[in-house]
Amino acid sequence: EPTSVLTPQAVRRLFETLRRLADEGCSILYISHKLEEIRELCHKATVLRSGKVTGEADPRQESTASLARMMIGRELPVYTHASPSGKSTAQLVIAGLSRHADDPFGTDLKDIHLTVHSGEIVGIAGISGNGQKELLAVLSGEQTLTRDQTFPIQLGGQEVGHLDAAARRDLGLAFVPEERLGRGAVPALSLAENALLTAHRNGMVRFGLVQAGKVRAFAERCIRDFNVKCGGTQAAAKSLSGGNLQKFIVGREILQQPKVLIAAQPTWGVDVGAAAQIRQTLLDLRQQGIAILLISEELEELFEIADRIAVIAQGQLSPAKAVSDTNLEEIGLWMSGLFPGAATDSARQPQENRHAV
Repeated sequence: EPTSVLTPQAVRRLFETLRRLADEGCSILYISHKLEEIRELCHKATVLRSGKVTGEADPRQESTASLARMMIGRELPVYTHASPSGKSTAQLVIAGLSRHADDPFGTDLKDIHLTVHSGEIVGIAGISGNGQKELLAVLSGEQTLTRDQTFPIQLGGQEVGHLDAAARRDLGLAFVPEERLGRGAVPALSLAENALLTAHRNGMVRFGLVQAGKVRAFAERCIRDFNVKCGGTQAAAKSLSGGNLQKFIVGREILQQPKVLIAAQPTWGVDVGAAAQIRQTLLDLRQQGIAILLISEELEELFEIADRIAVIAQGQLSPAKAVSDTNLEEIGLWMSGLFPGAATDSARQPQENRHAV
């Protein structure tokens, strides 16, 4: 996965280098889940599924769909991307959010502005390590703001910057963190217990008592609807593969029918079939009027399902542009920090020096 932290322009330079190495006689083994890259770059392709070889092909003679079929054993679903009807209201408003990173090697957030409306998917692109983790922590409630700050985060019209994660969930927020184990799930707990941790508001607790049947039914639905391969609802989260645990976490949050869903890298590490299912589910939620903030390093994913795209670079957020009004080239430049309103290199220098000390 050599391109996961590169801009589109850097990917092109990498490919030029790899082709030159191949021309000079170097053998290259290129491992990637990005089928377009395989088709563009490779002379031969071997497809793996569940630890077994399922096919070999000349990728230049194959389509993305045919390679995907070898990967998942069936046809890829076709996205249904209908436009939502009716007027939308602002569900998540970020107005002038700034916060110093707790980690000395983290990224400070600087004057971030963004609005996500009901029935809208807003994507945030960016190279890993440019403030995505810090932004998610502040929006989810894992890190809170003090009451003397000007409350730059609103959820459904209510100021929530000082509220913790549980209080924000009570107001209709759901989120999928980038880290599966530790933040997305407790490794030693069963899938049913992990479902209870965030979905207990869905009738799973009555008069302080856990309703085991409802917990089990909810976990079973997550497993069934999102094709999670596991040993059942009592299987420990740590026993699942990374991709299957990701599908369970995404399913757990989506099935709660939130008003606002914040998802960070929701399709990372899952096969193309599961990724397509997750993306279609996000589109379905959008159609139902749910506001979705999608933080992803997969530009293709953002262009496929987002309505607007913004870019985060060195803790600053670009303006959000409609997908129809931008392209990969422009977003790639913005990922380098070259967007309207971005601080100059000289303005960024103090923070870079602070982290280097």
